[in-house]
Amino acid sequence: MQEHNPSPFNALPPVVVALCLVIFGIELVFTLGGQGLVGDASAVGWRLAALQQYGFSPEGFRWMLENGIWPFEIVKRFLSYAFVHGSMTQAVFVCVFLLAMGKMVGEVMGEVAVLVIFAASAIGGALAYGLLAPGNPGLFGGFPAVYGLIGGFTHLLWLSLASVGAQQYRAFSLIAFLMGVQLLFGLIFGGSPDWIADLAGFATGFGLSFFLVPGGWARILQKLRQQR
Repeated sequence: MQEHNPSPFNALPPVVVALCLVIFGIELVFTLGGQGLVGDASAVGWRLAALQQYGFSPEGFRWMLENGIWPFEIVKRFLSYAFVHGSMTQAVFVCVFLLAMGKMVGEVMGEVAVLVIFAASAIGGALAYGLLAPGNPGLFGGFPAVYGLIGGFTHLLWLSLASVGAQQYRAFSLIAFLMGVQLLFGLIFGGSPDWIADLAGFATGFGLSFFLVPGGWARILQKLRQQR
């Protein structure tokens, strides 16, 4: 007998659900602690302590470059910052994008590709932010990582438009809209240039998709042979 009310999570790649559960679970602990519902008196400062311990520090990155020393305490922040957020609202938006983009990318490229794009885009976003915005505040939140998944989705749309002979630049409408809104809010309300990390995350995800999309390696090898 066919199930008439299947769980909405059945259609989602497990790795996407797992990432969302980790992000939302951490945020829930911070929120409840901040309201004094869990933990002791120190729970109010859990979020701030996590941001200081796991957020990406441009100053720490520059120190490593200048001294040639790469302690794990600082290196881990290239990825760990994506799992700590400044507010519940930020974490919810990250999860919404992760569920939507992760589902579409995962259905075509597979779960491993989703995980690779998420992690690599977080790292790529931190690298760009550290190099281009060294004097700015620390970086936290999963937006560079999910922008990488948007890059993966854009790549799939780009290939789809090419297959039907349509104008491929239309694939970049979503990222153009998102970056436009982000820059507008930055001009109106101010704040750190997080868009650098987000754009770098998008570029990382889009670039990796050339290798991760099914048949991607074959297309690359074919083009290399044609250039000989």
